[in-house]
Amino acid sequence: MSRKVRDYPANSWQPPFCIWPERQVPPSTVKRIITVTNLIKPHGSDSLNPLFVEDSNARAQLAKDAKALTSVTISSAAAGNAVMLAGGYFTPLNGYMNKANAMSVGASMQTTEGLFWPTPVLNLVADATSIQAGDKIALKDPNVEGQPVLAVQNVESVETFSDAEIETLAQQVFGTTDRDHPGVAEFVAQGNTAIAGPIEVLNYSYFEKDFPDTFRTAVQIREEIAALGWKRIVAFQTRNPMHRAHEELCHMAMDRLNADGLVIHMLLGKLKPGDIPASVRDSAIRKMIELYFPPNSALVNGYGFDMLYAGPREALLHALFRQNMGATHFIIGRDHAGVGDYYEPFEAQEIFDSLPDGALEIELFKADHTAYSKKLNKVVMMREAPDHTKEDFILLSGTAVREMLSEGKAPPVEFSRPEVAQILMDHYRT
Repeated sequence: MSRKVRDYPANSWQPPFCIWPERQVPPSTVKRIITVTNLIKPHGSDSLNPLFVEDSNARAQLAKDAKALTSVTISSAAAGNAVMLAGGYFTPLNGYMNKANAMSVGASMQTTEGLFWPTPVLNLVADATSIQAGDKIALKDPNVEGQPVLAVQNVESVETFSDAEIETLAQQVFGTTDRDHPGVAEFVAQGNTAIAGPIEVLNYSYFEKDFPDTFRTAVQIREEIAALGWKRIVAFQTRNPMHRAHEELCHMAMDRLNADGLVIHMLLGKLKPGDIPASVRDSAIRKMIELYFPPNSALVNGYGFDMLYAGPREALLHALFRQNMGATHFIIGRDHAGVGDYYEPFEAQEIFDSLPDGALEIELFKADHTAYSKKLNKVVMMREAPDHTKEDFILLSGTAVREMLSEGKAPPVEFSRPEVAQILMDHYRT
């Protein structure tokens, strides 16, 4: 499939992303499609393990029963874990980890049973004195007004981490214990007590309501991919708007991998202060796809999770749940999932080289820093232009771009598509 032509006349455009009217897919349908099309296997399983209660009657009864249960308002991080478990992204897990599994994952990126997993999946609280093993409890959503019940948990254990153990986990997962690191700050603020056990999830928090055209579960994305007949699928992670370099990086990956399609998969949960809101990113990315990608070559979807900013460990997690959603290849670029200067530029790529065989089936597309070459009049990976000097590239810092946008000035067309820049300028002005 040729993707050499980048500019499409407005009157010839067809929707390249898919909006599916039926959001809930019968499990039997999903299994049939996945079996027939031979999609990549989910992580550690032959089939997805979504923990959302699909049957509406059972869900209504569970919601009714939850009113009589002891309730706990969980952290935003734990709520994000529940949403990811609900959608099958965290297959094959069936709930929150206990202390032994969390410490094992921190130390070796394996559960106590030997399953590869890069980051602990925990329900940490500050106080669980009223809860004990064997209880069934209602987990309340901190991110929705009125704090409705998000999930019901069967408690298998209630265990407390020492402060030293929390510090150890932070160092292992984030590579630092510095409280100025936004991921560390969020992690240590949740509390030291882990409530472990399987969960049944009643809803997808605010994500379905706030992002009806974008939020998709791993089950739904697999169905979309299967319906399109794609076999080789490239996934691109983003928490930011996509500029020319990101756009061309996706084209490069699709061309070089001979991919059937691309899934631009954006994070819809909480970010650090100053990051672009998900709704603005969504509009900007859709405009870019509309104008600069071949029709029906890309899906624009999102997932309900808060950013960890855990660099290399988070890159592994990103790859794992992209395998679960059906992607065969995953783009990892410079400073993936990083923040500040906490990680080396390509540390998130290098960590994959140390994985044991079979840890993940999804393959990487390792990307260098991309920039517009004034010599070649196109975006290139800088390592592939050895005859260039720094002056041969158009390089802008994120700070410089934000300043331009906030002043109503569009970045150079070599850096950002004008239509995308206009959406961002509108955001900054308001």
